[in-house]
Amino acid sequence: MHLIRYLLRRAVLSVFVVLGVTFLVFVVAQVVPSDPAALYAGPRPTAAQIEVARKTLALDAPLHERFIAFAANMATGEFGVSYKTRRLIAEDLSVFLPATLELALFSTVLAFLIGIPAGVLAAAGRGGFFDRLGGIGSIAAVAMPTFFFAMLLQAIFAQWLGVLPLSGRLSKEFTVLTPLPSITGFNLVDSLLAGSPAAFIDALLHLVLPALTVASYPAGIAMRLTRSAMTEILQRRHIVAARALGLSEPRILFGHALPNAVAPALTVVGLSFAYALTGAVLVEIIFAWPGLGRYVSEAILSKDFSVIAAATLVVTICYVVMNLLIDLAQAVFDPRVAL
Repeated sequence: MHLIRYLLRRAVLSVFVVLGVTFLVFVVAQVVPSDPAALYAGPRPTAAQIEVARKTLALDAPLHERFIAFAANMATGEFGVSYKTRRLIAEDLSVFLPATLELALFSTVLAFLIGIPAGVLAAAGRGGFFDRLGGIGSIAAVAMPTFFFAMLLQAIFAQWLGVLPLSGRLSKEFTVLTPLPSITGFNLVDSLLAGSPAAFIDALLHLVLPALTVASYPAGIAMRLTRSAMTEILQRRHIVAARALGLSEPRILFGHALPNAVAPALTVVGLSFAYALTGAVLVEIIFAWPGLGRYVSEAILSKDFSVIAAATLVVTICYVVMNLLIDLAQAVFDPRVAL
């Protein structure tokens, strides 16, 4: 009962977050000095062309009517057209968003699978070889610039060893010769739905390097947070009693100590998902990953606020959903959170 009430409360707060972001995006679009009508009218437009574009985009309507129309369109997914390219934003997002979501979700899972177990093992062998090695690795993962780490991975695994592809989402075999059907936009899922194990392996191999790059920072932070919390928890009486009863060390570490220590690391891993959605622009550029980050960065440079608004709202919703899942995971691991 407490868990359901906790999740409902978080869901209501999330709705207010989305509404607040929608309002802020609209306000910023009005304050920033730019003319969407001139951008929509094309290069070197005349005054008459700008006026026609202003009426087409309903920019001459009262401010409150424009906000109501803007909020209604955002709520129904009618994001309109890009002022610069005149393409439907919904169609662009259907191409770029799945690519970024696939990268973000995979990197989040990697950060979780690498950072948290490494922190547990480091705390279990505190002061030992693995603890010191993990400490050096976590500091390097946090301190190393993303672009340098990406190029380092490319040099080692793509150029020197030749075991992983350098860039892109799929090989030419599955983009030109026998194109993979786009069903969900997630190559891993589409390859399974198409019954093509070769395409699945190819998509997975292309995903490894960019996902490792994005996951390095949150994995390092999660490792340090988990180690710190586990070190303190392993000194508590119930852990000492569990060892006295003869329970196995893995059961003590992962069954009794980790649920009390995992909450801070889960928060960091969840926040890394939001970073991966739009903050991994350099990673997408280096690995030629056709994702949302590059799409939004180009829109920012051209002040295409219709694209910026749509992408901001979509990212906000994705982040809110991920945050709810993290809250649920925290409440399951530690029931005190729901109280």
